[in-house]
Order: sequence, then structure tokens, then C-alpha cells
Amino acid sequence: MEYNVRLERIDDRRPTAVVRRRATIAQLPKVVPDACGLVWRVLRAEGVKGAGRHVALYLDDVVNLEVGVELDAPYTGSGGEVIDSSLPTGTVATTIHFGPYQRLSDAHHAIRDWCAKHGHKLAGVNWEIYDHWQDAWNNDPSKIRTDVYYLLK
Repeated sequence: MEYNVRLERIDDRRPTAVVRRRATIAQLPKVVPDACGLVWRVLRAEGVKGAGRHVALYLDDVVNLEVGVELDAPYTGSGGEVIDSSLPTGTVATTIHFGPYQRLSDAHHAIRDWCAKHGHKLAGVNWEIYDHWQDAWNNDPSKIRTDVYYLLK
């Protein structure tokens, strides 16, 4: 797949409700959906309004991460390990990945390569925002959309 990498400025913090995890790359396909499910269950149980798409914020290369859901306002609940957080602000390199999650690394490589080629320094934080699941994706996973972001120094 060919990726259109572009720069974007994010000035407004996007609140999230998340759980913190540490995982290996191999564990991510299980850890991310399990954590998203846990956060959604807590938000539903607490009646939180304004919940959006799933997010995974990778804090470092050791794979400390925050996994959860976008919100319209800061999370003020008391859902155990679910905590208030937000997505980073600043200048990012971003692209859209269409296809199965197993190929998301292609989008990450495209952004890293593009940044190296154009002299942009990575800040070390990156994240993925996953569109809401659509039944049509069960038959055609090439339509699955994930937005990928890398914060720049």
C-alpha cells in the first residue's frame, strides 16, 4: 500500500479514558483489544457520554502504552484502573492505513522513512486511532481505517 504522509498541527488536547499497559510487540494484538473492551465496559457502566473511537498511545519503544477511548470531555469517573488522559498536541507526521491491523506496521515504517527523508525528528510518542468497526469489514478488511500519528520534536 502507498501512504500519503503529511504534517499536521494539533493544538487542542483530545481527552481520553485509558488503561495503562506494558506489552511486547507480539502481545499487542491481544492487549489492545482487551484494554479497549475494558474501558468501554467501564464507560457504559458509568453512563459516560461523548465516547468516540478507540486509541492506542505508544509512549516509548519499550511499549509502555495507554489504550482506551476518545472523549468529548475529561474522564471524571472512578472506573478502577481506567484513568483520565489525553492525546498529545504539537506537530505530527500522519497517514491513514487502510487494511488489516496486522499490516499497521507498514504505515509506521512509511512515516518513519518519510520523516528521515525530510529531516523531521521523532519525539518518541506515536498513536493509532481506530475507526468504529463496520460489519462490511468482516468481508473486506481492506476497508478498515486506522489513523497513525507520530509527534515530532
